[in-house]
Amino acid sequence: MKSRQSERGLYGADLDEARQRVALVSGEVPVAVYGLGKMGLPLAGVYAEVTGNVVGVDVDESVAETVDSGGCHVEGEPGLAELVEERVNEGALSATHEPTVAASAASVHVVIVPTLLTDDNEPDLATLRAAVESIGAGLSEGDVVVIESTVPPGTCRDVVLPLLCEESGLDEGAFGLAFCPERTSSGRALEDIRGSYPKVVGGVDDESTRVAALIYDQVTDNDVIETDDATTAECVKVFEGVYRDVNIALANELGRLTDDLSVDVTEAIDVANTQPFCDIHTPGPGVGGHCIPVYPYFLTEQVDYDLPLVRTARAVNDRMSEFVVRKVDQLLADRRQALEDSSVLLLGATYRAGVAETRKAPARAVARHLVELGADVTLTDPMLEADDVASWPGTFVPTTAVETDAFDAVALLTAHDEFESLDPAAFGDAAILDTRRALASGTRDRPHYALGRGTK
Repeated sequence: MKSRQSERGLYGADLDEARQRVALVSGEVPVAVYGLGKMGLPLAGVYAEVTGNVVGVDVDESVAETVDSGGCHVEGEPGLAELVEERVNEGALSATHEPTVAASAASVHVVIVPTLLTDDNEPDLATLRAAVESIGAGLSEGDVVVIESTVPPGTCRDVVLPLLCEESGLDEGAFGLAFCPERTSSGRALEDIRGSYPKVVGGVDDESTRVAALIYDQVTDNDVIETDDATTAECVKVFEGVYRDVNIALANELGRLTDDLSVDVTEAIDVANTQPFCDIHTPGPGVGGHCIPVYPYFLTEQVDYDLPLVRTARAVNDRMSEFVVRKVDQLLADRRQALEDSSVLLLGATYRAGVAETRKAPARAVARHLVELGADVTLTDPMLEADDVASWPGTFVPTTAVETDAFDAVALLTAHDEFESLDPAAFGDAAILDTRRALASGTRDRPHYALGRGTK
C-alpha cells in the first residue's frame, strides 16, 4: 500500500524532468489503466510497452482474468493480442477487477471508460464517477489522474476534481488531474495511440499539464500539444466529433439532390474538394458508432445556448434512415410493387466497414422502419453473428448462406470488403439501393441506384 505521500508520484516531485522520465520508463512509477475495452486494452498495452509496470482494471471479472492470463478479448485490432501476451509474459502488464486495489498501488491513473447517453440523450457519467470514486479511495499526494474518456467540457473541473478531493481527503494541488482526449479509431488503435496524431493534454493547473505532457511525450512518437486547461482539452475531442457530424449532414443533404439536379453529387463533391478550402465529406445512410452521434449532446445538454446548427445536423443524419426506406419504397413502386408485400435484404449492419460494432448503426433504424411498413427484412453482415443483432427487427442470415436472388429489394448499408466483390447481377431483378457506392456496375441488365450518384 502507498503512504499518503507517495515517493513515486510525478506531480510536484523534487526530481528534475529528465529523472522523472527515467523513473516513468523504467517502471519505478506504477500505472493503472481503468477500462479494458476496445480502446482501453490497447492503451494499457502501449503504456506497458513504454513503462513496463501497468495494471489494467476492468470491473468485468472475466475480462480482467482474460487479460491477466495473457489473453485478448478485443478482436479486430492488428497486433493487440500479441502485444498483450508479450507484456503479460514479461511481467509488464497485469489485470484486476478491483479498482481500489489498483488505485492504492498506482501513481499514474488513466481512465478510459465509456460515457454513454441516457434515453433522453443526456450524458451519463455514472461509469466515470464509479471509476473516479475508486481512484480517490486509493489516491496519494503526488499522484496524477489522466482522463481519456470523452466527456462534456467542464467535467474534469466540475465533477472529477471535487470527487477526487472528497474520496481521497486530499486538497486541490496535492495531486494532478489532466485530460488527454482519446484520438483512436477501431481497427488501428495501436497505430493511433503510438503516434498517428498529436497528443493533446490540458490540466486543471500548470503542474498537471506539465506532468501529463511528460507522460505522453513517452507514449507517443508524435507531438504533444498543451492546452490552457483541462476544459479546453475536453472541447478538442468534442469539437472534432461535432465537426464531422455537421459536415456529414451537409454531405447527406447534398447527396439527396442527385435526382432533382440530375447530377452525380459525389463527383461534384470530389472536384469541389480540389479547392484547398473545401473538405466536404461523403453521403451515407446515417451516422453510427460511439462517437459522432453522441458528442453533439455533450454540448447541447451542457450549455443554455440553443446550438441550432449542431441540433439540425444531428436531426439530418438521424433522418437518413427514413430517406433510405423512402428510396427503397420508390424503387419498388417504379416496378409497381408495394413495400408491404416485399422482401428486403440489408447488406451490412455494423456502423462502419471492417468493424464489428453496431452501436447506433443506421442499419437498425432502417430495419425498424421497413418492418413497421410491412416489409419482410433480412439482415446479413460478415462481421457479425445472429446474437449480435438478436434484438433487432428482421431476420439475420450469415453472409455465406444468403440466397442473393430471393429478394425484391436490396440495400447496401455498410461497405464491407466482402460486398465489394458482389456482382449486382447476382440479385436478379431486385431493386438495388447502394448507399455507399460500393457495388460495381457488373453485368446486370437492370440498373441500380447509388446514393449521391443516381441510377447506374
